[in-house]
Amino acid sequence: MAYMYILKCRDGSFYVGSTRNIENRLAQHASGCGSEYTKRRLPVELVYVAIYPNIGEAFAAEKQVQNWSRRKRIALIEGRFSDLPQLARKDFSRERPH
Repeated sequence: MAYMYILKCRDGSFYVGSTRNIENRLAQHASGCGSEYTKRRLPVELVYVAIYPNIGEAFAAEKQVQNWSRRKRIALIEGRFSDLPQLARKDFSRERPH
């Protein structure tokens, strides 16, 4: 088994990762040894975890979610799966004029 997980950092940002051992990886993040990103943003809180049959699939999910917008990540965390397709579309109304 493998896991894709999302941590919420002290500054409100999200960290997306994958691992074979979720308990060990969370302990690494909490102690400041998990990653440079989370080390500077402690404490962190686990807000989402998904289980995959192998690390390759978990890593692929990690890379996919890393490219998502904040709004789409929040929808995933909150379990609003039906909102995900709509959030994948580019919102041009928020773009600044050139």
